[in-house]
Amino acid sequence: MDLTRISKFLESERKINLLLSIGSGCFPYFRIIKRMQRGINKMNMLFKIAAAATLAAGLFATTAAAGEVDMYGDLVITPASYSINAEVDAKATFPALKRGKIVSFKTSKAKGSVIINTKTNELHYVLGFGKAVKYRVATAKKGFEWKGVNKVSRMVKWPDWRPPTEMRKRHPELPAYMAGGLENPLGARAMYLGGTIYRIHGTNTPSSIGKSASSGCIRMLNDDVTELYKLVKVGAEVTVL
Repeated sequence: MDLTRISKFLESERKINLLLSIGSGCFPYFRIIKRMQRGINKMNMLFKIAAAATLAAGLFATTAAAGEVDMYGDLVITPASYSINAEVDAKATFPALKRGKIVSFKTSKAKGSVIINTKTNELHYVLGFGKAVKYRVATAKKGFEWKGVNKVSRMVKWPDWRPPTEMRKRHPELPAYMAGGLENPLGARAMYLGGTIYRIHGTNTPSSIGKSASSGCIRMLNDDVTELYKLVKVGAEVTVL
């Protein structure tokens, strides 16, 4: 608001009051001066309203920028653009994801952890903020089930495969060694779990995904395990339920 115009207006008001005191004895002039005073009073009210509105708007804009405006004790006025939960959109955090499905997922596990549910044959990679990436997997068949917590100890692209001795006894046709490639049962990627014989890996039998079909490892489609491989870090905690 222009302070110069306000000062001029107040000066005019003082002059009107002076004329009223002088011209009260002259009736015609007194009526004219009275009308002028009423006009001045209306203008004065408008100036006060405008000044109050300007002050309130300035206060609101300043405090709203800080996130909240607490003007009435327990009543909090929150700007529409402010999120109280401050929940991050997981899709915005991981825009390159094309295979896994981002879902709501409650867990106490840290961001970057992997949780495998053998009952539903699902793997969740924890994003944090109540979100996770879900993949369908194949888990252990009957007689080979296990549960526990391990950490990713090693990660390999197109891993070689050396079938365990016990497996070769059950399946003598298996080779002692197989180089990495499309025919290799470990598929495109492998994430080794601690010092165990178990891994999260790809597969050359995609029809097994979603079933209890492995000898204890966690199988994924090659495209899925390739995407997960980009997210998981060595040292990440893996929980098998």
